[in-house]
Amino acid sequence: MAEIRPDGDFEARVRESFDRQKAMETIGARLTSVTPGIVEIEMDYAEALTQQHGFLHAGVISSALDSACGYAAYSLMPVDAAVLTIEFKVNLLAPGRGERFLFRGEVTKPGRTIIVADGRGYGFDADGNAKLVATMTATIMVVSGREGLKG
Repeated sequence: MAEIRPDGDFEARVRESFDRQKAMETIGARLTSVTPGIVEIEMDYAEALTQQHGFLHAGVISSALDSACGYAAYSLMPVDAAVLTIEFKVNLLAPGRGERFLFRGEVTKPGRTIIVADGRGYGFDADGNAKLVATMTATIMVVSGREGLKG
């Protein structure tokens, strides 16, 4: 990947934006790591977020991965830009089981208009052993100067 130089205090901007995201608050997700082009989100298992077999619901996994990929892209944006996901593909590789989950988004191809990011979702058992449960490839659009959109 080419050298990337984030604009301004990218970490503070990412964290401030994440704090406004009510969907992540609802599922108990926490932003735990922000570096240029890489973001990690963690959450604990919650029975209220499961499907009929007791596994973390695919929609919850997809939402957390989408946010991780989107914020990884946002970490590289100019101060006045925002991002919107325009497409993603999720592969569910194993049941969403674990005591806690980690969702990592990483920019694969930065761009001025379109960014591609890849995500990985892991479930951790009580002993801290990780299992890859899902992957995502997301296409993210850079938006500037649009009323009502703020980082």
